Amino acid sequence: MSVALYASIVAVVGGLAIGFQSFSAGILGQRVGVMESVFIIHLGGLVLAAIILAFMRGGNLGAWRSVPWYILIGGAYGVVILATYSFAIPRIGLATTVTLAVVAQLILSAILDHFGFLGSVQHAFDLRRILGMLVLFAGTWLIVR
Repeated sequence: MSVALYASIVAVVGGLAIGFQSFSAGILGQRVGVMESVFIIHLGGLVLAAIILAFMRGGNLGAWRSVPWYILIGGAYGVVILATYSFAIPRIGLATTVTLAVVAQLILSAILDHFGFLGSVQHAFDLRRILGMLVLFAGTWLIVR
């Protein structure tokens, strides 16, 4: 199996996990509250990551000191993501929330790639990418309306 195919399968599995996590966050947010939902989901993630790292004997965890500070705030983004999902899903629905979040993520990713920000591989905007974004906007409008 090629590396690209394997990475693509992993990305799809990640997308499915995001869908299930979003669904869980929406239900938890509605039943126990937004920040309570964020806490419960992150606690579950912490426990699973700790178990996996224990089996890996810590892996390369000690290398965290070599990472720039702005990369270490990724956990804070997770709080924002889960809080917005927990808040929005019970109000506008799972498909609308995830669609808006994914489109925002794709547009930001294209901008980061265009300028090569934060060490990303630079891929300049071209007609194909611009057309793809227009299709994203059209699809978003069809789902959200």
